[in-house]
Amino acid sequence: MIACFVTGTDTGVGKTLSSCALLHALARHHRRVVGMKPVASGAEPDGQGGWANEDSLALRAASTLVVPPQLDNPVLLPDPVSPHIAAERAGVTVQLAPILQAYQQLAVQADAVVVEGAGGWQVPLSPQLRIADLAVALQLPVVLVVGLRLGCINHALLTADAIRASGLPLAGWIASRVDPQMREPEANLAYLRQHLRAPLLADIPWQAQPDARAVPVQLPPAWQ
Repeated sequence: MIACFVTGTDTGVGKTLSSCALLHALARHHRRVVGMKPVASGAEPDGQGGWANEDSLALRAASTLVVPPQLDNPVLLPDPVSPHIAAERAGVTVQLAPILQAYQQLAVQADAVVVEGAGGWQVPLSPQLRIADLAVALQLPVVLVVGLRLGCINHALLTADAIRASGLPLAGWIASRVDPQMREPEANLAYLRQHLRAPLLADIPWQAQPDARAVPVQLPPAWQ
């Protein structure tokens, strides 16, 4: 079973688009692929009398394996704010055990699982728990989504160092061109390709209407 954990240099850098692109790419090689959003902040009506998160809905649409919501999004918090604040407002404490149990159930059903984090690597889930702790508990290789905009080199290198310091491998990174007005994007991209010391899996252009199916992804050989 193939699995990875997708994190980003910041919030709003294209993690969900990148995760969906990875799912579509994996589906060309594997029959049962599924996305997972362990902790999601911000709920909206799902059209079926319940509630769902926008990111979770996108991951489900890109998955080929249909699973119950409690498996692909075990923690759904109503308010669209930082998860630790959303959890406090909802009167809940995010804990690792239910998330790990949900992931294990996905892992026995799927050929490939793409787990999307929330925000960046150090986003808190509770006073004692951060996204990095979740990734370490899952023991998955990490894909880093870099939002190409001013300051991205610093954010990318700091995040890559933190991922490696946690003991997890950086399996690859994705360039996400989130700022169409960015100056010198190619020079920034060239520097990151030289210094991140991980393969570039995709270079996602800025899109007014993002389409994950149209993103060319170069999967690591072991994932094909």
